[in-house]
Amino acid sequence: MEEILVPIAICVVLPVMIVWLVTRARENETNRKTEIMLKAIESGATIDPNLFGNQGHITVKERLLKRLTGACVTSLLGVACIILNLVQWAKWGETFSRSTLFMTLAMGCILLAIGVALFIVYFVGRKMLSKEIEAEENSLKRGENK
Repeated sequence: MEEILVPIAICVVLPVMIVWLVTRARENETNRKTEIMLKAIESGATIDPNLFGNQGHITVKERLLKRLTGACVTSLLGVACIILNLVQWAKWGETFSRSTLFMTLAMGCILLAIGVALFIVYFVGRKMLSKEIEAEENSLKRGENK
């Protein structure tokens, strides 16, 4: 019975619970902001029009840094899987099945390929979007000086 329930719990219940918790947290945040707005309207206070506005605006530089972070993480995981595979093969080559060694190597190569691709996207994006990044930084500096 445990052989059936554990995979179901991990593959079905866990993702559903994560999505439910994230959705509930966003809903609670919106409800709190709504209460604040209603109380501000009732008391006659001035209301910040950007309370619900562009809070999630991500700059070009932030997007590129997220890609760089993803590239570092996936490349490191890929290299770790490949090294783990080589250690397993060298130390316990005959005791491990070939399919286990092949799956570890394949997973490592896939992760490393994704990491390299993200590095390429980061460096090409940084080169192509350098003017946009500079314009955003200048507009942020002008906004701070006011």
